[in-house]
Amino acid sequence: MTLLPFGTHFGAPFLRWLEHSQLGVFTRSLGVWSYGIINLVHILGIVMLFGAILLLDLRLLGAWRSIPLAAISRPATTVAMTGFFVAVASGIPMLTVKSSDYIGNPFLLIKFPAIALALVNVWLVHRSPAWAAHKVRDLTRREQMRLAACAALSLTFWLTAITAGRMIGYW
Repeated sequence: MTLLPFGTHFGAPFLRWLEHSQLGVFTRSLGVWSYGIINLVHILGIVMLFGAILLLDLRLLGAWRSIPLAAISRPATTVAMTGFFVAVASGIPMLTVKSSDYIGNPFLLIKFPAIALALVNVWLVHRSPAWAAHKVRDLTRREQMRLAACAALSLTFWLTAITAGRMIGYW
């Protein structure tokens, strides 16, 4: 039984192709410990990503007001970007190992759109006048509120992606 309104075949050809791709064959050939090690690297990437995002988003929501936003934003953004790339670089091989097992998994169809929404939110924040302004001056109350709204969305999207990612294996 599927929980998806459009059936279990959504994305099935791609997932089957991915499993039989050179990367999938190579990842499976690495041996019994490879998946566990790749999974550990994926978790470390997620920890870096979400830890930095949590710190920055909580600051945008009003925590630690005595610390200038500019003092937190640069290192947090760098750590988050590094964590994101580590998570992607390890997540793709993990997915290739048994990707056909994920056909019809509703959590897979929650995780990736949540990541996409989170990335759109990051893109919008980094192109906002408020984000540019925080590097050179104190923000107005209105700018603070806009960035706080984006921070709340960020936490929602990333927590949704992390939760759905964790649930993929239990479906």
